[in-house]
This record gives sequence, C-alpha cells and structure tokens, in this order.
Amino acid sequence: MDTLNIFILSDSLGNTAEHVVKAAMSQFEANDFVMRKFSYITDVSMLGNIFEEIKSQKKAIILYTIVHKQIISEIKTFASRENIKEIDLLSPIVSSIQDITGLVPLDKTGMLRKLNDLYFKRVESIEFAVKYDDGKDPRGVLKADLVILGISRTSKTPLSMYLANKNIKVANIPLVPESTPPKEIYQVPAQKIIGLTNSPEKLNEIRTERLNALGLPTGSSYADMNRILEEIDYAETIMKKIGCPIINVANKAIEETAEIVISYLKRNGVKIDNEII
Repeated sequence: MDTLNIFILSDSLGNTAEHVVKAAMSQFEANDFVMRKFSYITDVSMLGNIFEEIKSQKKAIILYTIVHKQIISEIKTFASRENIKEIDLLSPIVSSIQDITGLVPLDKTGMLRKLNDLYFKRVESIEFAVKYDDGKDPRGVLKADLVILGISRTSKTPLSMYLANKNIKVANIPLVPESTPPKEIYQVPAQKIIGLTNSPEKLNEIRTERLNALGLPTGSSYADMNRILEEIDYAETIMKKIGCPIINVANKAIEETAEIVISYLKRNGVKIDNEII
C-alpha cells in the first residue's frame, strides 16, 4: 500500500486538525501514513508550493481549519481539479451554529489560540496579584500594569483580584503612618497608580466589624475615629504628592470601582499585555 499523505492546512497552528487526524487514524491498524502540517496560511499566495507538494504524492488527503473564504475556495477548486479528497473541518460546524442561533461568525483567524493566550495571561495576572498583594514585595510595583495605594479596608485586595481577572497585573501597597512607603511608588508614572480612600464613618464601621469577627476589643486604635482620620490624611498626602487619582470607594461595589479604574487607564493609553485596553 502506498503511503497516505495527510496534508493539514490551517490559518493558525493546525493542532485541532492534527488531533482529529490522530483520532481517526487510531481506528485503523495500518500505520503507513504521514502527516504534513502547514500553519498560518493567511493568503492565497501561500498555497502554490503546498499544492505542488500535494500533487507529487500518489495518495493524499487535505484537511483544513481555515476561515478565509477565498482560501477555502482555492483549496476546493484545486482538490476538485486534481481529484484529491478535501475535508473542511471548521466551516460546516460554524455554518450549523449560525443557522441555529442566528449569530454571525467573526471570520477571524487564530481565535482559539487567542482565547488560550487570554486564559494564560489571566492566570499570570492572578498569580501576580497574589504575589504582590499588600506590599509583600515592593519590587512588584515596577513590574505592574497598575499600582493601587490605600489604607487598610479600602478594598485593595478584592479590587486587585477583580482586575487580575481582566488580565491586568496589579500590585497593591498599604499606606500606614508609621511606615515609610516604598520608594518604588515614586519610580513609576502617576497614570499607572490609583489611590483608594473611604469615608471615616464607613471605615469605622468596617473595622469595628473586623475586630468583632476576630474576637478583638472594639476599642482598639484600629477602629478609633481619630486614628482613621490620621490615616486618611497621611494617605491622601502621599497620593497628592504622586499626582494619581483618588477614588472614594464608600458605597461602591468592586465592579463599579473597577470600571472607573479601567476607564482611567484607557484615557491615559496605559498598555496592558501589549494592547491598549
């Protein structure tokens, strides 16, 4: 038996078609086949040499995952002319989904790879937020897409994690009067820093509840109003020195604060993962 040459053509990596071929060939005892994969086919002009190679084989089959209609048409025309079997792995599924749902396909190449990339970027951003949470390592300030400053109980950590899920690498730094803020916060552009504050009354309420939850005396200075006012003044002095915006999170949901932050970053053209968000 002549070797079966399976040609995989894709506008992305071609891994999807490769998995399909392996699954199909596992149903046969014969192992006399060769897979040849051609990735990132994005223009009709790229098909000429591939077609010549296909024509040189006695037994060949073409499998492809391509969304560009002109390229698909060229493959079909070539296969029909040369009497070679061609299988479009993607178009019938896309068409069926379109027929049933009424949705219009994007017709963009490499979308699966893009989704995978976004997933791994999200994981990386979440790991970053955990690593550089609450000033654990000030060096993270220089690596972050965004730096969040604020006193205790201004939702720095929840906001950092929410933004991390949008692929934004966030480092957050607590501001405490007894502690000098890390020098790194003065080494990054002010447009990459956000300050968070809260109303004294809300902070008193939140901190009192926190002390109760921990079984600690509510008379602690942590929830004392004078102490809270001191912390707010200290933090706002630093934020104004940097020149960053200050968001009062009192009565704001995390999602609302996050939208304010993202809008601010967009206006200032801050690049996230090499793209302007």
